[in-house]
Amino acid sequence: MRRAFISPTKYVQGEDELRNLGYFVRTFGESALLIAHPDDVARVKDKLAFTSQQYDITLVESDFQGECSRQEVARLQALAKEHQCSCTIGLGGGKAIDTAKCVAEGEALIIVPTIAATDAPTSHSAVLYTPEGAFDDYAYFKQSPSVVMIDTTVIANAPTRFLVAGMGDALSTYFEARATAKSYSNVNAGLPCGVREGACSEAKGTKTALALAKLCYETLLEDGVKAKLSCDQNVVTTALENIIETNILLSGLGFESGGLAAAHAIHNGLTMLEGTHHYYHGEKVAFSTLAQLVLENADQAEIDEVLAFCASIGLPICLADIGVDEVTQQELLQLAEKACIAEESIHSMPFPITVEAVAAAIRVADQIGREYKRNRGE
Repeated sequence: MRRAFISPTKYVQGEDELRNLGYFVRTFGESALLIAHPDDVARVKDKLAFTSQQYDITLVESDFQGECSRQEVARLQALAKEHQCSCTIGLGGGKAIDTAKCVAEGEALIIVPTIAATDAPTSHSAVLYTPEGAFDDYAYFKQSPSVVMIDTTVIANAPTRFLVAGMGDALSTYFEARATAKSYSNVNAGLPCGVREGACSEAKGTKTALALAKLCYETLLEDGVKAKLSCDQNVVTTALENIIETNILLSGLGFESGGLAAAHAIHNGLTMLEGTHHYYHGEKVAFSTLAQLVLENADQAEIDEVLAFCASIGLPICLADIGVDEVTQQELLQLAEKACIAEESIHSMPFPITVEAVAAAIRVADQIGREYKRNRGE
């Protein structure tokens, strides 16, 4: 059996860590293309100025247009070539990070998230969009970023909702990896650059990945509430440090090398409902995780534990919490059908999947969440 595990070459996090960015740029050369939204650059301007002077490097600002499109990637690659940049830096949220991945194509890449809202920073994949913002395609590269650098002071001063959404994304990691392991399904870590199918792309998860995914869940339960309170106060504590590592590193390694299953596929189906468009990825994944647990008929104690955790930090537990007050049976079947298309991760569940079963699981998960809130007097 072929197994695979993928990870960044180096991961580092700490208070004011961004001041050390120049050190890592210097391992590649003297200059870097900085792909970042102007607002994110403004948030860390002083630290960028310090590290540039301290390590005598040049940061070439790119006037990033905000969308990870083929046209923007081509423009930025030309800019990097023109300025003979030694490496690429993706600083900010998901779009800047994915654009940097596409520009670097798996070489000399430094990722600097300014929020801890998803587990994408450590991965070797990106999502391409059209210039208008519509989905285009997935891109896979030969390796994960060279360096993932987390300045926990920056994360602590970002809106708390981002951190909570990141915990929602991380919440699914263990349950999806567990399902993938039970079904002996393939994981994304087996995908070489440009390979989507074939024997060389097939690989199962490792025990290491499953252990990291389990630690991800355990850390959420232990430190999630404390980390949220820390972020509310814009201060860095041990609990916040632990949850930043959980949201980005543990969840990132867990999903890519442990596997995705029903939760993320159901999330993708839920995006068909207009009301969900105002909610973050991780917020929708939290509810989708409950739906996966219903789908696999998980122990009630486990469902109760997940419900209590979500409620304790303000993650959605019913459809109304993600902007859907009412949903028809036809709409449920349509979104379930989208979640069940042939290429979706839901087929990594260790039993046969039907559209009707998925629609029923979403309906029941919604009712469980509503009753939980009703019993709490909400």
